[in-house]
Amino acid sequence: MTENLALGAMLFGTVQDERRSFELLDRFVDAGGVWIDTANCYAFWEDASGFGGQSEALLGRWLARRPGVRDRVRISTKVGCEPTVAGRFPETAEGLTAGAVKNGIEGSLRRLGTDHVELYWAHKPDPATPLEETVAAFDELVSAGTVGRLGCSNYPAWQIERARQIARAHGSAGFTAVQLHHTYLQPRPGTRPTVVHRFGAVTDEVLHYLEHHPDMALWAYTPLLSGRYTRTDKPLPTEYDHPGTTRRLAVLDEIADETGTNRNRVVLAWLTGGNPAATPIVGVSTIQQLDEAVAGVSLQLTADQRQRLDCAA
Repeated sequence: MTENLALGAMLFGTVQDERRSFELLDRFVDAGGVWIDTANCYAFWEDASGFGGQSEALLGRWLARRPGVRDRVRISTKVGCEPTVAGRFPETAEGLTAGAVKNGIEGSLRRLGTDHVELYWAHKPDPATPLEETVAAFDELVSAGTVGRLGCSNYPAWQIERARQIARAHGSAGFTAVQLHHTYLQPRPGTRPTVVHRFGAVTDEVLHYLEHHPDMALWAYTPLLSGRYTRTDKPLPTEYDHPGTTRRLAVLDEIADETGTNRNRVVLAWLTGGNPAATPIVGVSTIQQLDEAVAGVSLQLTADQRQRLDCAA
């Protein structure tokens, strides 16, 4: 089973049509893939309605046409970012009130055609709602058996810890996973060219927190920079134009040559074998890209190779 890789279904049902989406999902499961990541708001920016739900609905149709496959996969979905008024995001995002969380999971389960999800995320912080209310709302879902585990995405480290403290104090289920943008290259400090959310990128502070809280899992979105490691038609943003990028790419190329692979596979191996280990979420549009991702998370780097990757800066 390929449990250290998540298939990103964000664009399934919009950019990726149903036939291609089903092909990718089938191939993922056949390769031993387990985790499928989506959200109730995917992909509102690609749909004429201005609202999301297309990804979950497609997954629901796929599950319905594949008897028995629900027992072989684990579903990760999110609440908090669906706009309540078309064309007005983020100011009209649904947020994380008790009502929004309740309505969010009910809608997700209906579209997915299932009675539970294995992992449910707070998609982004909701400054207008007390953390206590959000924590209690999520705990109710775990207590009801509707949700297996809880995670938070795009949260600052202090707020992750505060939410977990509230959960501990009340004997409630708390966050055990964090989902952020994480990859090998690093942009110039103070920039976030591939991240929409203010606290959406992994920082040294987040890594330090995770190192000291081994019960927290790290999920990494956009780990391959949307193909920019290997595709000449997709250059890196200017924020990556600095000497550290040149040095890191040189080491990536050395190790890709040593392992007979390429940059993408080395990046995925570096992520899954790191401390803390990450679960990369890969959004793919072809079978070849999916096969490469599966090969990447299966690649074992030597201690020397990992040290050289870590030390390049």
